[in-house]
Amino acid sequence: MITIIQRVLKAEVTVEGKTVGSIGHGLLALVGMDREDAMEDVLFTARKLTELRIFTDESGKFNHSVLDVGGALLLVSQFTLLGDTRKGRRPSFSQAAQPETARVHFDELVSLVSRELPVATGIFGAHMEVALINDGPVTMILDSTLTRRGNPRRS
Repeated sequence: MITIIQRVLKAEVTVEGKTVGSIGHGLLALVGMDREDAMEDVLFTARKLTELRIFTDESGKFNHSVLDVGGALLLVSQFTLLGDTRKGRRPSFSQAAQPETARVHFDELVSLVSRELPVATGIFGAHMEVALINDGPVTMILDSTLTRRGNPRRS
């Protein structure tokens, strides 16, 4: 599972001109599910999203999580994060999970993190427009395969 995490002042997702999810201060997380992801990847990502200390304290150090600062989370499914651009000019998405599996994992992630903090989402599989004001800017890449399993995703 690859997740791009952005600390935001606000973020929103629109589909066909209608806002379907929005948050104020918190995290925007673009989430791509790998075809080899399992529940342990979902659990790992949920824990990181809620506990990762990327909000600053009074000294300007990254010492607070989104939970600590009372923030919210906007989760957006994005299979293109699994795009392999090593060969040719068109990305390959063969490593991305099938939509049915990806939706199950995404829904599990939403369920887990919503127990801890306010969560908004886009619409799975829809063409979405995402608008945000990045705070910092602070953007992190979380890859459950590289981080949790300790092995490279691709050769």
